Amino acid sequence: MTARPAVLRIGNASGFYGDRFDALREMLTGGELDVLTGDYLAELTMLILGRDRLKDPATGYAKTFLRQLEEGLGLAHDRGVRIVTNAGGLNPAGLATAVRELAQRLGVPVKVAHVQGDDLIADGRWGEGVLTANAYLGGAGITACLDAGADVVVTGRVTDAALVTGPAAHWFGWGPEAYDELAGAVVAGHVLECGTQATGGNYSFFGAHDVRRPGFPVAEIHADGSSVITKHPGTGGVVDTGTVTAQLLYETGGARYAGPDVTARLDSVRLAQEGPDRVCVTGVGGEEPPPTLKAGLTRIGGWRNEVVFVLTGLDVDEKADLVREQVEDALDAAKRRPAEVRWTLARTDREDAATQECASALLRLVVRDPDAATVGRAVSGAAVELALGSYPGFHVTAPPGKGAPYGVFEARHVAAADVPHTAVLPAGDVRRIPAPVRTRPLAPVPEPGLPRPLAAARPVRRAPLGLVAGARSGDKGGDANVGVWVRTDDAWRWLAHELTVPRFRQLLPEVADLCVTRTVLPHLRALNFTVEGLLGEGVAAQARFDPQAKAVGEWLRSRHLDIPEALL
Repeated sequence: MTARPAVLRIGNASGFYGDRFDALREMLTGGELDVLTGDYLAELTMLILGRDRLKDPATGYAKTFLRQLEEGLGLAHDRGVRIVTNAGGLNPAGLATAVRELAQRLGVPVKVAHVQGDDLIADGRWGEGVLTANAYLGGAGITACLDAGADVVVTGRVTDAALVTGPAAHWFGWGPEAYDELAGAVVAGHVLECGTQATGGNYSFFGAHDVRRPGFPVAEIHADGSSVITKHPGTGGVVDTGTVTAQLLYETGGARYAGPDVTARLDSVRLAQEGPDRVCVTGVGGEEPPPTLKAGLTRIGGWRNEVVFVLTGLDVDEKADLVREQVEDALDAAKRRPAEVRWTLARTDREDAATQECASALLRLVVRDPDAATVGRAVSGAAVELALGSYPGFHVTAPPGKGAPYGVFEARHVAAADVPHTAVLPAGDVRRIPAPVRTRPLAPVPEPGLPRPLAAARPVRRAPLGLVAGARSGDKGGDANVGVWVRTDDAWRWLAHELTVPRFRQLLPEVADLCVTRTVLPHLRALNFTVEGLLGEGVAAQARFDPQAKAVGEWLRSRHLDIPEALL
């Protein structure tokens, strides 16, 4: 038997359902790989797949993956690359069957396995109206499938990092208590999971690089759990300590990053630039996983409608007051007032503007109610009937519609031992994956000591935070996280003392009344802020202008504060 190489080369070809279609082929033909992963699932995706399953129980998986395999399956087989993906969504068995049928039609002799047991919808504990209920499984089921010789492994809801920890444990023979090694793979998996966000996509300092078409990331994982993050030669984008830091901070919370296999200590991660487009990740410490698994629930929350009024030129506030009063009076008169009525005025207008668009502000009306009719004709009629009898220049961005259903995401926790994590092997054998024997309840980490303050803190200049700091923000259910990092030790000595929770609230008044937690990550020169409740009931509920908090970090970077001139 040929000895296995000392390094596992594992790539990513999808960061979400709808990512670049050609990525799977590009990753298979662009360089050497052992395993190629694809992440297709997110909180919103589970709701979409749940609605698909209602229409046709045979669906519920990411159909795009099958179309990508039309060309990619043969390439992967010829190159000896194994494929691991969570595209199975709510129906991993169905997708596995479809992959076998495709392989037979294409004449590609591959072994297909799948992981199941995450779907808890049949459990009666969730109450009425729940559309999907899925536990986040770890990578051990994937490991079992690969150990049994699978060339393609399809899963349902596993953690994003499990797509990397599963193959790594198979490759190196790690046991379930190899905590440091597994934690290293978790960190590598977290960097890979969002595709080109690790290679210059959505990067604060994008102007310094060519990021028109970033290549997808690759992790070279070693037996001790350390890794090098890179990309295929000749592809666009960049891999440096900044792009990797940004992705490490994305959608995380405290210093303990809990998962089903291991709790990774983000405060132990060390990054070093090893060469062009090569970042070494070392020092990751691991601890026992918590005794429970996260379970994501989705349901239809009700009905939503939206009208955006365009207010142009002078007297914007007065025009907003007028149309607001008119619509409110119409809703009261109709005796069908929605349960929630929200108005927001975005002052996108400029004084003495050279174009009409630049002279216009947007007044957004969003309504919600359990009843479709209450947000439908009652609201659209109240808006349309004002067309000739409201403020001067009355128009809306689009004709009001009848409304649409909106979703709600809720996180619960279930005992790991109660979830039937199962690997269905290529030959059809079914293997139950045991829950971890050793666990540790999740607890906060005491804040580390801060660096000494910057001596050259004076003089200062009023300037945007983003001249010194990068940021990346995202969503976890109804909460938002905002990671902020700097690139020099002097900037860190300033940031760690300057960007406190009170200052964060001051810079972002929208979060002033919400619970905000700050995590200090000295090795990354980074601060991570968790804002509870900013996103209401999650992305599918569209509770705010930026429902996934994708740009909160860039808003923060645009805010002005006193910055030492020595840093500018």
